[in-house]
Amino acid sequence: MKVVLTKPLSLDVKTEVDYRAPNLLHRILSLFKNERSGSDLTLFRLPPLFNFPKSHLQCYGESVYCSGSDLLSRCSRADSSLDRFISVLAWSISTIRPLAFGVAPYNPILGETHHVSTGSLNVLLEQVSHHPPVSALHATDEKESLEIIWSQHAIPKFHGASVETDVRGKRQLKLLSREETYEMNSPKLLIRFLPVPGAHWVGNVRIRCQESGLETQLCLGATSFLGLRGNSRSIKGNIYETSTMKTLAEVNGQWDRIVKVKDINNGKETVIYDAKEVFSGLKTPIVKDLEGVWPSESAAVWSELSQAILSKDWDKAREAKKDVEENQRELLRERESRGEAWVPKHFTATYTKDGDWECSPIQSLVPPAPIVVPP
Repeated sequence: MKVVLTKPLSLDVKTEVDYRAPNLLHRILSLFKNERSGSDLTLFRLPPLFNFPKSHLQCYGESVYCSGSDLLSRCSRADSSLDRFISVLAWSISTIRPLAFGVAPYNPILGETHHVSTGSLNVLLEQVSHHPPVSALHATDEKESLEIIWSQHAIPKFHGASVETDVRGKRQLKLLSREETYEMNSPKLLIRFLPVPGAHWVGNVRIRCQESGLETQLCLGATSFLGLRGNSRSIKGNIYETSTMKTLAEVNGQWDRIVKVKDINNGKETVIYDAKEVFSGLKTPIVKDLEGVWPSESAAVWSELSQAILSKDWDKAREAKKDVEENQRELLRERESRGEAWVPKHFTATYTKDGDWECSPIQSLVPPAPIVVPP
């Protein structure tokens, strides 16, 4: 089995992605020439020329298992509920990752998985639906008594000079030893073509802990339409008591630099997040046990395509992507001929009345993975 793993995206993602096509903006605009404003792009297919060598599942997982600073394990160690909440806030900011304009990861195939361990944290992802695309994540750390359960359902829409993606799905971080559950959502993804090309995380993020009665509303900023005002990576908000709406602290900074929390009572400012620490020394996962890698593993499913993109062999890349897609269509025809419905192996997935998806892990613990992040 061939497995191709690539290094995590860093803060300097613009210079790292060196396989982008020439005349990139012109090529991108030509892709959307037949799309109307407001069109749903869920089924839109990108040629390999606009992919970078990772699946969405891998990018999704990297936000959890790739970090130069162990913010996650600090969450349950703080003594007070406010300090724990601030630690969760800092970790949540660390899951916001840089974006590269003009390239995107692969759309995962149905049943694709990504299974990686770092230290005592084991992370498992599965693509539980293809149309619409829905991803599920489960991570457990017995040593730190942590559990993460996320689902993600992206809905991209074309707006003429931009594409805005609403990233839906419930995200939970459970501090089991503290009997606390933190619920949060994802910001939106905004890709602008004109007048200034760029990719940004924007919108509001809410983090809430019912057990401690604490909550925060964060606003991720974006530049003006002309790209002359504002800061696309700014983050602002307040931490407050849910029951009284009393503000306890203010949050201010940039997710690609530093973020501070200011205590309302005494005016003291504390740096809770430093992007340089989080993104420093990120290591590429390695295969520890090749025989233990599932055929559904992202790094195996897309290995030929990833290798072709890294080699800038675009003819081979097109063939490799076509092979994966043809194989999926054949599997679909076989299921339909037998009258079978596909069922996820690692999660139960249900469509709610609110038009969203809920994903629950079948197993209580994620087993150690055959792919690991080196210490």
